[in-house]
Amino acid sequence: MTVLRVVSYNIHKGRSATGIRESLTALRLGLYNLRPDLLFLQEVQGRNEQIFQLDGQHESLAAVLSMQAVYGCNAVRSRTDHGNALLSRFPVLQYENQDVSDHRMEQRGLLHAVVEINDTPVHCLVVHLGLFAGGRSRQVAALVERIKRLVPEDEPVLIAGDFNDWNNRLAPLFVQQLGLYEVFAVAPQVRDPRLLRRLRDSLVPMRPKPLAQKVHELGANGAARLTPPPRTFPAAFPWLRLDRIYQRGFAVRHARVLHGMPWRQISDHAPLFAELELP
Repeated sequence: MTVLRVVSYNIHKGRSATGIRESLTALRLGLYNLRPDLLFLQEVQGRNEQIFQLDGQHESLAAVLSMQAVYGCNAVRSRTDHGNALLSRFPVLQYENQDVSDHRMEQRGLLHAVVEINDTPVHCLVVHLGLFAGGRSRQVAALVERIKRLVPEDEPVLIAGDFNDWNNRLAPLFVQQLGLYEVFAVAPQVRDPRLLRRLRDSLVPMRPKPLAQKVHELGANGAARLTPPPRTFPAAFPWLRLDRIYQRGFAVRHARVLHGMPWRQISDHAPLFAELELP
């Protein structure tokens, strides 16, 4: 059995939550302290010819963390580009970036890497889906088709990233078509020492949530569990449920959102952290 520390993070192109200042120094230190084994990153700048400190972000992070990095370039500008990246402590056997852009205004891709962990191929897909529901549906259809075509049913799968799926409409597709479960839907229920604070915060009047935000997902024992994914955006005052880690073939030991300092200043998203067991 191997225990993996998995992190998914939209790093906002290496800029702070407000976009005013560079945040890569704090990001490197924060990730170093997490000791991730697999790191799924979105909004990574592979090239920045204007600001040297922001150039080659996946490479600089990989050097600090002693990890192997692969990069999927999606959006190309005259002096910059950005996309998704996967960093791994394990050998990357192969990778491919599939263009799933739905229109000119949003360049999107699926970065699919196969990582070897104790002689087991693990399929890792980094995603950053579009802002519009129709485009997201088509991008998820491409993702489902790719997995059915290229991933054997008995091989483990991790899909993580910024799904922009604030109403959680996509989760049933992953459960029903691919047997993938969102980590918070199957993680053990642990008493949170900050429960009193959460209860206090819940007394603040809030608008009713749309019913679509709550969907039934199958739990680890096959029973339905009503578990909305966590809020991750904006990092300082999380309101929207944008980020996900889906898995197949793992046991989920632990899953949480990293709130508070320094995370609320590093990016406009909060990162997700999960401990997974690979048999």
